[in-house]
Amino acid sequence: MDTMKWELLVNDKRFGLEDYHDPKKSGTRTDFRRDYDRLVFSSPFRRLQNKTQVFPLPGSIFVHNRLTHSMEVACVGKSMADNIAVALKSRYGAAGAPVEHFDHLGDIVAAACLAHDLGNPPFGHSGEKALATFFSEGAGQKLKPLLSEREWCDLTRFDGNANAFRVLTHRFNGRRAGGFAMTYSTLASIVKYPYESVLSEKPKFGFFCTEKEDFERVATELGMLRLSAAGEPLRYARHPLVYIVEAADDICYEVMDIEDAHKLKILSTKEIIDAFLGFFNTERRAHMEKVMASVSDPNEKIAYLRSCVVGVLVERCAETFIANEEAILSGHFQGTLLSHINELEKNGYRRCSEISMAKIYRSSHVVDIELAGNRIITFLMERLTEAVLAPDLYYSGLLLAKFPEQYDVKAPTLFGKLQAVLDHVSAMTDVYALDLYRKLNGTSLPAV
Repeated sequence: MDTMKWELLVNDKRFGLEDYHDPKKSGTRTDFRRDYDRLVFSSPFRRLQNKTQVFPLPGSIFVHNRLTHSMEVACVGKSMADNIAVALKSRYGAAGAPVEHFDHLGDIVAAACLAHDLGNPPFGHSGEKALATFFSEGAGQKLKPLLSEREWCDLTRFDGNANAFRVLTHRFNGRRAGGFAMTYSTLASIVKYPYESVLSEKPKFGFFCTEKEDFERVATELGMLRLSAAGEPLRYARHPLVYIVEAADDICYEVMDIEDAHKLKILSTKEIIDAFLGFFNTERRAHMEKVMASVSDPNEKIAYLRSCVVGVLVERCAETFIANEEAILSGHFQGTLLSHINELEKNGYRRCSEISMAKIYRSSHVVDIELAGNRIITFLMERLTEAVLAPDLYYSGLLLAKFPEQYDVKAPTLFGKLQAVLDHVSAMTDVYALDLYRKLNGTSLPAV
């Protein structure tokens, strides 16, 4: 049976800087830790502070944005990966196999968690839908006959995860080869859907056709299992660390969205206490209720319960990964780590998901941002696409001057020009997109 091997999966070779790779270099700061630091100091990461997670930004009550969400996911992911590394070192060490590479799992996962939302456009997941539907339902439909099937699928199924891989690897104008020049392992660990868009019926895929060869190079170097035959659309089994990044992301957005809903008074204190206590058995619940009785601040009660829920889910997901390591390495593991945890915690997570769907994601706060975001992004896509398709027009020239120089509005292909528009719009913050929308509509003028 084909299986992936940890000694290949953990690889600190840097994308685009392969000729400078030195496997014998020494130092206390590993390349995986450098990945993490490089992301923290980058402009795309900083811009996440002004991108919607779920609830509108900004507001008088602080709720999570993409940046705070990503930082929390990194904390949770590193804890989970560290737990798993301890167990794997014990398992492989007992068999006499090398175990040094397991020391890096926490840093790889932490960096991947920081990077996992870098490709998300403004206005949350509604922004992704707005970009995709501009082509499938809006003015972009007329371009379909001029594009290949793969290109059309990339556009109509636009996915922030695939865009994150592009942000990290693409050589934008004036930039160095390899983009962020991240390590191979970190890059592979953010690709939740390691296949082309033509293989997906939903807007979920791992890389655009322009980055297909880049992903294939990374996957081959790491010994990831290719599931498609030569000549077929590309599909790989996931890098094992993707499961940890995915679980950390799912834990954080589910639990933290509920805590934010409490701050916004969408959910009552009692509703959340009942939901969070549902993750625990009778004995543990009794202890937790005793702790809560010692504080009177409702927000403090919820924060305490949230930490308990996150802690138990990290433990259960780590246990699930260890129990299913063979299936994960062979590409046979199905579903997410959370879908395989014990029934008690799984039922608790399911109840939270039901509450979120019924009372959070359909709340007026969220619907308002979806409506506004869709209108803003659709308008910007219409105007900017017109500009790159007809650059000689006077108005187009004015708009093209607004593009950062790193985006190739003069690309030789239609798809390349459209990607320049997507690169620009997806990188915008909520505030910048709204400001540009107002200026182009003539409802806001620059101060003199």
